[in-house]
Amino acid sequence: MKTTVVYKKNEQFEIKADFYPTSIQSAPVIVYIHGGGLFWGSKEDIKVEQVKFYLEAGFNVFSIDYRLAPETKIPDIITDIADSLSWLKYEGIKQFDYHPEKIAVIGSSAGSYLALLSGTFNTKPQAIVSFYGYGDITGDWALKPSPHYQKMTTVPKELADMLVSNEVITVGPIQKRYAIYMYARQNGNWIEKISNMDVNELLSFCPIYSVNAEYPPTLLLHGTMDEDVPYEQSVFMSEALTKVGVENQLITIPNGKHVFDEDWQSITVQNAFNDVIQFLRKQFEKDN
Repeated sequence: MKTTVVYKKNEQFEIKADFYPTSIQSAPVIVYIHGGGLFWGSKEDIKVEQVKFYLEAGFNVFSIDYRLAPETKIPDIITDIADSLSWLKYEGIKQFDYHPEKIAVIGSSAGSYLALLSGTFNTKPQAIVSFYGYGDITGDWALKPSPHYQKMTTVPKELADMLVSNEVITVGPIQKRYAIYMYARQNGNWIEKISNMDVNELLSFCPIYSVNAEYPPTLLLHGTMDEDVPYEQSVFMSEALTKVGVENQLITIPNGKHVFDEDWQSITVQNAFNDVIQFLRKQFEKDN
């Protein structure tokens, strides 16, 4: 049974998260960060099968909302992720039973980008798992029009602009928000919409350029046929981590596409999730 909490709020917004408890005492916590191009999604996006899998493996799950672009830009979005980790370390422990020093962050797509950035925080997780994420938002794949999205029905600028709110958004239904992302990817202004920065300013918001020996152990999973986020993004991230001596592993999903992990009946996907559990247990056993 999940419990919904507010982990951050001010006069303009409140940000919620769902805590799913496992039956094991003082168990680690998985912080799940949803994807959605930073434009859409919510804490509800984590698949029921995945929650059940993590709980049965002995992990609590903390699935979070965060402020969404383009109403909120990357620097502020990142503070939400950092604040969710701080909440777990100092506040959540008063309400729930878990080990506050055993926290892993798992993200998918844009959520993986945020998960990878969490490795650069002052309060870092003990491990990071990235499903088809990216560490560099200054490359052509991000800054230029996407051939994949250009093949789709053209989204008019008027429609994309109409879907942007005048208020802070922390939950974004895909039905109402996906067109903003499609328009941005079709026109090559996605990064502009989520940041309002030039390329030089963006460098400090690229995990791949901020890794050092203190970065947490990281597991990267990516399909070779990903049409949204290039497989090479995880390859480059793995190489950067290896270069500075950070423990990491890249699991390649042959012919895997974006959101390959939703094919829960696939043996390849099941094996990948078993690898995730094995990786996390290895990291947390180091602290025992």
